[in-house]
Amino acid sequence: MVITQSQQAGNIYVNAFARLHMGFMDLNATQGRRFGSLGLGLDTPDTLLEMAIGHNVFDDCLVPDYVTNYQKLIMQYYKINQKVSIKVHREIPRHFGLGSGTQMALAVGAGISKLFNLNASLSDIATITKRGLRSGIGIGTFSDGGLVIDGGRGKETVIPPIIMQQPFPSEWRVLLMFDHAHIGLHGDDEKKAFAKLQAADLEETYQVNYQILMRALPAVKEHDLNVFGEAISCLQAYTGDYFAPVQGGRYASQAVSEALAFLSEQGIFCLGQSSWGPTGFAIFESEPIAKQYLVQLQSIFSQSSLSWLICRARNIGATINS
Repeated sequence: MVITQSQQAGNIYVNAFARLHMGFMDLNATQGRRFGSLGLGLDTPDTLLEMAIGHNVFDDCLVPDYVTNYQKLIMQYYKINQKVSIKVHREIPRHFGLGSGTQMALAVGAGISKLFNLNASLSDIATITKRGLRSGIGIGTFSDGGLVIDGGRGKETVIPPIIMQQPFPSEWRVLLMFDHAHIGLHGDDEKKAFAKLQAADLEETYQVNYQILMRALPAVKEHDLNVFGEAISCLQAYTGDYFAPVQGGRYASQAVSEALAFLSEQGIFCLGQSSWGPTGFAIFESEPIAKQYLVQLQSIFSQSSLSWLICRARNIGATINS
C-alpha cells in the first residue's frame, strides 16, 4: 500500500483497484496444496472510499449493505465502539470477476485501521472479512500491485501466501470486455459449483505450472508478449475447461466468447476470462494496437451487450491518504 498525506484533516481516502484473475494453477489437489492463482493488478476500474470518525459525517450518503457488513466485522473484532462514516465515491463493478469484494473488504479494513491506528495486517483484515478463501491475488495486488502468484491452500493455510510478485510491462495494455447481460458465479452458487467438480488431471496440472514458471514469468521480464500469451492461453484452457460444466463453456458469457474468438482468429493469444467472468480480457503490446482492435470489436459487436475499457497494469498497491 502507498500511504500519503492529504490536506483534509480527519477524513481519509482509500483507493483500491481491480485485478485480473487469469486462472488457477492446481485444480488437482492431490499433492498437498490446492488452487494457486495468477493475477494482475489493473489501474482501472477502482474503488474509492472516504472515511471519517463520527455519525452521519457525509450528507445524502447511501452505503451498500455489503460495505456495512465489512465495517461491522472489523469494528466488532477490534471492539471499536465509536461511530465511523463511510462514503463510497466509486466501486469496482460487482460480480464481474474483477475482485470487487476483496478490494472493498480490504479498503474498509485498511481505512478503519488507519483511523484508529490499529496497524492491522492485510491478512488479518482478509481473515476477519472472510476473503482469500481460495485466492490470495487480490490481497497481493492491494498490497503491491503487479503480476502476482499465490501458493494456494495447504492443510494449515489461513490466507494463500504470495510467492511471486513482479512489475508488469508499463507499455502493454489490457482491453477489458464487459457483458452487462450476465454476472459471474458468486456466493452460495460458487460454493456449489466447486462441490460438483472432480479433480483435474495431474499431468495437465504439471504442464500448466511449467508454462507459468518457465514461460510466462521469464517472458514478462523480457517483455515478450507472444510467449507470455501462449502460456496464458494454456492456463485459460486448463481453468476454463475445468469449470465448463458449471459455467456453460470455457467462458461464462457467449458474447465475450465470440469477441475472444474473433481476436484469436486475428492471432491474439494473450486473452481469456477473469475469474468466473463474465469479464474477458486481451493484452496488447501498446495502446495504439489495443485501440486498433477496439475499433474493430466495437464495429462487429455494436448490437451486443458488450462494453469495453482499455487499461494498463498497476505496479503499486492501494493508496491511503490521511
